[in-house]
Amino acid sequence: MARVDEEMRRRGRRALASLRGDPAAPTVANPDAEADAHGSEDAERGRDLPAFDPPPLEATTDAPTRQLLAKAAEDPGPLLLPAVLAIANQKGGVGKTTTAVNLGAALAEEGYRVLVIDLDPQSNATTGLGISSRDIQASVYDVVMNDTALDDCIEPTSLKNLFLAPATIDLAGAEIELVPAFSRELKLRRAIDEIRDDYDIVLVDCPPSLGLLTINGLAAADGVLVPIQCEYYALEGLGQLLRNVSLVRSNLNPLLEVRGIVLTMYDARTRLADQVVDEVRTHFGKRVYEAVVPRTVRLSEAPSFGQPIIVFDSTSRGAKAYRDLAKEVSRGAKRRSR
Repeated sequence: MARVDEEMRRRGRRALASLRGDPAAPTVANPDAEADAHGSEDAERGRDLPAFDPPPLEATTDAPTRQLLAKAAEDPGPLLLPAVLAIANQKGGVGKTTTAVNLGAALAEEGYRVLVIDLDPQSNATTGLGISSRDIQASVYDVVMNDTALDDCIEPTSLKNLFLAPATIDLAGAEIELVPAFSRELKLRRAIDEIRDDYDIVLVDCPPSLGLLTINGLAAADGVLVPIQCEYYALEGLGQLLRNVSLVRSNLNPLLEVRGIVLTMYDARTRLADQVVDEVRTHFGKRVYEAVVPRTVRLSEAPSFGQPIIVFDSTSRGAKAYRDLAKEVSRGAKRRSR
């Protein structure tokens, strides 16, 4: 375990140094020997971690992105309903789908009418809400590629007020099929505009990439929620995501904003998690939600039962975290009468 941890730290330092444009990224000449010298996992836990040195995003990004960073540090203001929020981060495994499913469920529990749009070809949000891709007649692929009405593919879930626009593996080919399409970046926005007033909040679960599907999600959204895991790779690629948000603002969606940063996979047993939390809060201030999602077994188990965490284990730490996050995201927005 110590050997693996040391290798992860070495790679993390090199990735952060490369974001600063430092060609002399630190390396470990013999990680095996160094790991053996550090001893057991218990000794590793007690040893001080090297200082976490994040990339200076403000110095390495272009002017529009620096403006976006400055705006991100401001208070986001109240959430105006109806709202469309894209959950995006091109890095995989940071908790995008977990956040889409469980935040949607927590918002629905608060009384908001919520639609989760699964824009990821892996369709994990679809299975996580208990819907099998084999049983659906139409999916988001049909909406994006065949101009099917979004309302025709929406499925109810087991939770009151929570609905899903499911995905299938067909979406994997949409990135290529969209290339010659007319107005390809605005397909999802037009579909959402038709049903926007039917829901208080629409959450778009974007794929782990910066391709055309993610661009569609950003172009359709009022704001972006960015999940960031509490590990060394937390800020890797964040500069590129912000640049893409700037491009979408400039060319497709001038109202798009970084609505908030969600800290996920927090492990209270490590100093590293606290260091990452501190650095992200230093960069983004009020845009970082106070609720921190812990790394728990129950959160990992819930998707295998096709249930959000507030249904699977309503008293767990993960359920409490997402309930707290839902209150912060909604910011007390008044539910609309229908």
